[in-house]
Amino acid sequence: MDFTKLSTYDYFLPEELIAQSPAEKRDNSRLLVINKETGNREHKHFFDILDYLKEGDCLVINNTRVIPARIFGKNPRRAGEIETVLLSREKVSGNVWQCLVKPGKKARIGDVIEYPEGLSGKILNVIEDGVRLIEFNMDTEFYSVLDKIGAMPLPPYITKKLEDKERYQTVYALHKGSAAAPTAGLHFTNELLARIKEKGVEVVEILLHVGLGTFRPVKEENILDHKMHKEYIEVTQEAADKINNVRKKGGRVIAVGTTSCRTLESVADENRVIHAYSGDTGIFIYPGYTFKGIDALITNFHLPQSTLLMLISAFAGYDNAMNAYREAVEKQYRFFSFGDAMLII
Repeated sequence: MDFTKLSTYDYFLPEELIAQSPAEKRDNSRLLVINKETGNREHKHFFDILDYLKEGDCLVINNTRVIPARIFGKNPRRAGEIETVLLSREKVSGNVWQCLVKPGKKARIGDVIEYPEGLSGKILNVIEDGVRLIEFNMDTEFYSVLDKIGAMPLPPYITKKLEDKERYQTVYALHKGSAAAPTAGLHFTNELLARIKEKGVEVVEILLHVGLGTFRPVKEENILDHKMHKEYIEVTQEAADKINNVRKKGGRVIAVGTTSCRTLESVADENRVIHAYSGDTGIFIYPGYTFKGIDALITNFHLPQSTLLMLISAFAGYDNAMNAYREAVEKQYRFFSFGDAMLII
């Protein structure tokens, strides 16, 4: 098996299995449990996850908050509307963001796009096709204006309108800055988290702001030619200490979502020690990778030929992952952002 070939990560998915809306109750979604050592699979509901967590384990969650990052404006120099999706904030002075802009031909360097509520954005640079560096004229009032004029940047495969914006946020969403939700966390309720803590499981918060990589498909047949875009991550010293203490005592580190997984793998050393860090990561995980930061993973079902499916194949084992996906299709699990979940232990 050539794990560097894009076609290796393809699978058949009927369109009707792409979830268009969240489950009525967050933790009532289905849960496919995979033992990565034996390949054994069990079919449960998400609230059953309590049965697989042990006292002394550590559950690591990503407390990023999705911003209503999809806004529409006009360029006085050119006719028609311009759609802008904020992807990631640049770590420079001023309110500068990488943005997806459609149509790109209406957003040239030096142009100023005017949005409602007095917001405007100047095009500073062309990053790549469809991606622009934009400096906005507001800073302190910026997020409150976005709340008024912006829409949730739902993935293109979700065509149904989201009635409640909070359903595209985790119940523990805190730090604003993501262009998409860390979807594995959408299954947790406050009640379920309370029961998990009562069981003696440490819940530790880290941060990854989901950015451009989520929107960027792999187009190269040799996946090693794919460029991973960087995303901002943050692991505090307190979080690192808690995770390391759990591991010293023999507990497992269970990542909630590929975002938590990628964050921990970015800050773990060869001795499986987690280090405090704030900055960017562009880590790309595919089969052959040796995991150092996590022992188990909670995740949703991901798109064919995506970097996230490559990560799952690396952690669960390629055959385990693809067999699980085929069985999930057969049993009509719901896929992608609002879909069902997997637990890989």
